[in-house]
Amino acid sequence: MKKTLVLGATTNADRYAYLAANKLVKYGHPIVNVGMKPGEVAGVPIELPEKIHTDIDTITLYVGPKNQPPLYDYIFQTNPKRVVFNPGAENLELEKMLEEKGVQTEEACTLVLLSTGQY
Repeated sequence: MKKTLVLGATTNADRYAYLAANKLVKYGHPIVNVGMKPGEVAGVPIELPEKIHTDIDTITLYVGPKNQPPLYDYIFQTNPKRVVFNPGAENLELEKMLEEKGVQTEEACTLVLLSTGQY
């Protein structure tokens, strides 16, 4: 199972980040929820992007490219093996910086990856 950090976590049940957090847990992947507003998703509290988690396999990104630059250091310090850029979160600048650090990047939908067994 791949420990996944949901970056852009929200309690809004209409958002894809909410659906992904629940589906990740359903499929047995431990998650860390990181967002800007407190709450809980899939039984896991939403943290602010302050605590650095060093045991993350994948960051699944649900933050638009205009709001990503303040999160770059947080993402790099987390040192994930992979970052999934979900639709609307694609950012060639960040992808290139991550790849230069040896981090695998993927423009994909976490929900589809889980549903098709490709996660």
